[in-house]
Amino acid sequence: KRILVTGGTGLVGRAIQRVVADGEGRPDEEWIFVSSRDADLTSSSETKALFERHKPTHVIHLAAMVGGLFKNLRSNLDFWRTNIHINDNVLHSAHESGVQKVVSCLSTCIFPDKTTYPIDETMIHNGPPHSSNFGYSYAKRMIDVQNRGYSEQHGRRFTAVIPTNVFGPHDNFNIEDGHVLPGLIHKVYLAKQSGSALTVWGTGKPRRQFIYSLDLARLFLWVLREYDEVEPIILSVGEEDEVSIREAAEAIAEAMEFRGELVFDTTKSDGQFKKTASNAKLRRYLPEFQFTPFRKAVKETCAWFNANYANARK
Repeated sequence: KRILVTGGTGLVGRAIQRVVADGEGRPDEEWIFVSSRDADLTSSSETKALFERHKPTHVIHLAAMVGGLFKNLRSNLDFWRTNIHINDNVLHSAHESGVQKVVSCLSTCIFPDKTTYPIDETMIHNGPPHSSNFGYSYAKRMIDVQNRGYSEQHGRRFTAVIPTNVFGPHDNFNIEDGHVLPGLIHKVYLAKQSGSALTVWGTGKPRRQFIYSLDLARLFLWVLREYDEVEPIILSVGEEDEVSIREAAEAIAEAMEFRGELVFDTTKSDGQFKKTASNAKLRRYLPEFQFTPFRKAVKETCAWFNANYANARK
């Protein structure tokens, strides 16, 4: 197997690299991790050239234009156009070059905004996603549509996973454009340096299921090797492991030994209140899988951020 990983230097790509290097790789697997430096995946010719160069038999497709709530609110059209181009180019190049299997990465924000909870894999297309990130959400949904098309028309084994909120080493810790957890880690670091209060955007009440990037990486390997459905699969901790943004901020403050005050700026948007996902399908396949406890994973991520601050803050 020659496994090409797009977005290979991002949060999940780095986690897969580490898990493979730590002994989860197999002798019959050659892993190739590529980033935007290797090819512009919005260009069909560059994407095609990348596939001709590496001749993969399998692909894990992680590359995407991503960002937190406030970046999405500003740039919904850009998120739609960029991700539609990337996904179409990667999937079509994979098809044309005879790749045996593609596993793409979706997101729980693709689910309908108005829905019942917990959400599961059957509900993806049941209504519009939340208006705050409709561009990204619809672009990711279309991967599922395209996978079905390649399966029906060409017999391709293209599938997708739907992780909940991922965090870990090598995340995007940008306060303006990053996701909530890495943004909070950076904020706690700065508040601790300046001796000021920690300001959390929003009320702190929204709830999220967070998955540690190294746990997700292990699950990606299982999906690549063992999971044979075209239907996507949610990769998530259980519903009982959902935490509020306030609880997440408190866990980070504890991990960073921050003793200051927590202040909630309620003039800032909360985004979606919750998007509780069911991991029942995953548990049917992997009843014994052990997730890293949230506070332990937060502690490890904070330790990585502290040790790599000069690069991480960029």
